[in-house]
Amino acid sequence: MDALFQAIFMESPEAIALTRARDSTIIAVNREWLGLTGFSRDEVLGRTAVDIGHWPDEQTRAKALQPLQTSGRVRDLDTTMVLAHGVHRLICLNAVLVDVAGESYILFYLRDVTVERMSQAAVLAGEQQLAQTNEKLNRQVTLHEMTESVAKVGHWVLYPGDAMVRLSRGYSAIGNLGDMQAAPLGAHMQGVAEEHKPLVKQALQQMNGDIVEYRWRRPDGETLWIRSRMHRQVENGLVKAEFGVVQDISRERAALQAAADQLAAAQQSEARFRSLTALSSDWYWEQDSQFRFVRVDGDQDNNRAIPSESFLGKTRWESGGEGISPAQWAAHRATLEAHQPFRDFEMVRRHTDGSPMWVSISGAPIFDDQGVFVGYRGTGREITARKQAEADIERLAFYDALTGLPNRRMLIDRLNQAVAASARRSCFGALLFIDLDNFKVLNDTRGHHMGDELLKQVALRLADCVRSIDTVARLGGDEFVVMLEELGAVEVDAAAQAEVVGKKVLAAINKHFDLDGQAHHSSPSIGVTLYFGHQQSVDELLQRADLAMYQSKAAGRNTLRFFDPVMQAAASARAALEIDLRKALQRQEFALHYQPVVDEQGAITGVEALLRWEHPQRGMVSPAEFIPVAEQAGLIIPLGQWVLQAACAQLVAWNTSAATRRLTMAVNVSARQFRHPDFTDQLLDLLRVSGANPYRLKLELTESMLLSDFEDVIVKMGELRSIGVNFALDDFGTGYSSLSYLKRLPLDQLKIDQSFVRDVLTDPNDAAIARTILSLAHSLDLSVVAEGVETAGQRDFLLKIGCKAFQGYFFGRPVAVDGLALPSA
Repeated sequence: MDALFQAIFMESPEAIALTRARDSTIIAVNREWLGLTGFSRDEVLGRTAVDIGHWPDEQTRAKALQPLQTSGRVRDLDTTMVLAHGVHRLICLNAVLVDVAGESYILFYLRDVTVERMSQAAVLAGEQQLAQTNEKLNRQVTLHEMTESVAKVGHWVLYPGDAMVRLSRGYSAIGNLGDMQAAPLGAHMQGVAEEHKPLVKQALQQMNGDIVEYRWRRPDGETLWIRSRMHRQVENGLVKAEFGVVQDISRERAALQAAADQLAAAQQSEARFRSLTALSSDWYWEQDSQFRFVRVDGDQDNNRAIPSESFLGKTRWESGGEGISPAQWAAHRATLEAHQPFRDFEMVRRHTDGSPMWVSISGAPIFDDQGVFVGYRGTGREITARKQAEADIERLAFYDALTGLPNRRMLIDRLNQAVAASARRSCFGALLFIDLDNFKVLNDTRGHHMGDELLKQVALRLADCVRSIDTVARLGGDEFVVMLEELGAVEVDAAAQAEVVGKKVLAAINKHFDLDGQAHHSSPSIGVTLYFGHQQSVDELLQRADLAMYQSKAAGRNTLRFFDPVMQAAASARAALEIDLRKALQRQEFALHYQPVVDEQGAITGVEALLRWEHPQRGMVSPAEFIPVAEQAGLIIPLGQWVLQAACAQLVAWNTSAATRRLTMAVNVSARQFRHPDFTDQLLDLLRVSGANPYRLKLELTESMLLSDFEDVIVKMGELRSIGVNFALDDFGTGYSSLSYLKRLPLDQLKIDQSFVRDVLTDPNDAAIARTILSLAHSLDLSVVAEGVETAGQRDFLLKIGCKAFQGYFFGRPVAVDGLALPSA
């Protein structure tokens, strides 16, 4: 067996060396070791690894082999060794401390992994292979089993006359044969790939120790790559044995293939990169360690930029660039010198035709395997279109699209700056809030395009009324603001200058406008407020100018008014009332009072529901005070809905008694509430859910709501009247009275306004109006209620001319339901 193991040792495809542990003397090396290192056997036997130059000194060798002292082995140590002729190679070293006949030896296994380590996949494969080998070493108790396990090697032996080939454990492990120790002749050949069988058969015939590599399919179906050497042992002309050493090199082959695939992939990637950069609007660049361009690929020429060759050998700052301040260049160079990545460094270059081109550059540093900085690489792209889009977005964000004037956002920004400047310079400025009178009429009669044309012409005229340092802005709709700066330190003088500008605006806008060949006359209402430093916030200034503008409207339009502190107090009170109104809706602070409507005998036939508000601190608040605030604050819709709910609930309660079942309930409906798109559906739902009799409900409308969306009004009234709801026209004769709409509306009743009833006995005109209304109602088959009847004389006169229904203090003031003198059963 010694001769057999000697032969296996010598013919193993793994480079193996055996040294004495006590003096490190090399006592045996195999053929593969000699081939790997380049030394001859005579050059190394009897010498140490330090002597032949593998290790630079004994300390380095001892440090590397330190694990032998603790674990008896060294696993997978990658180290650079100096081989024959001074050749340096990366060697994977495994070593095992073994005892043979009382003497300690170190068994070294060397493998050249220089190429293998070029691929990460090969490195990982080698590590896994060696890890598995080391695990097997722990389970081996003999030298040849350790050798086979570490090298992933197996062997087979055939003695003359045997019908079975003897297999080592290593062979069985490679073939996944379990504990099989022998196999029939030819069993191994059956798994050899067809294309490799001639090669293996030749090796079996010659048995000369040549290495042969082939693919082999194991009995379990897995295919391996095998490296084998076969030898015939002959003594005295007789064949003593035939044996072969096999090694599973599948991982090594895979690593080599992976390296080849990576190289091919890198070549393909480079080809794809060049193809893509040729097609892309971006370009790729590289710089050396001095930040000089060494490569520029891509769309430089296609986009009329500087030709690529013009960059080579120059730094970025030497290649020209605009839009970059010296501080920005310094910051960019500091980033490069710190070897930091950068993104979106923007600058302007010039196309070959001289036109500007915005570019964005991004880059990352390059380091070699030792971590030494070698340059930069990155990409560039033209962003001219993006920059233009950003400018367009900024224009849309800060300027009015229709007139080109600064918008509210820009005005607020400039006003903040102007207020700060006013504080620094101790001088006054002014705001003029301008609203075009009756602008809605133009939109409604001639279309929004004509309204837009007027706004553009107004913007031009306003710009001609101010200085270059002043600002004209459009807030939206037909509202403009003129901001005047540097009006001096004297308030009276500043107000006078602001008034001069205001009068110029009045005069400019009162001149006729040419709208599509037709003359159009317009006028402005202007509110003015002064500012001095930070005495008021920007919002407060705009609010003051707005309030002053409304004073101009109230004064008859086409005029100018300065802000008055009394006006501010009223606005503050209104704001506080609005807050209280919102709370009142949440807290259910409202109630309905009812004023009776009587017939000619004075019997109650119905009531008008009137809203009342019991404020927790102020007591009863007049509807004349809080209803306009509710209208302006948008609270009239939820408030009106509450009134309808309460009125329907009362109708349901009265319906339980025969004495009150026939009473009608009149409810005032505001124009905004009636025009709400969901008004009809909400009222129908309310009637259905509450169970109120729709024939007992009367909705009182005012003439003002008939001025717009007349057809929609008719549709809504018709839909509600179809289920029994009645309609009365309230305050008839005080608004836009027209027979054309009266005869089309599905009305049931007209109500003579109390302004005509009050003086009906003393003013012939009021008496004539009352007669005319009654006559008109009779001809249209409508009933009439006279409001505001306060005396018996008024009642008697109205009875005499044909009025049969009355409402007023003479018959009863509005009271809670408990105070009504209702008819008894």
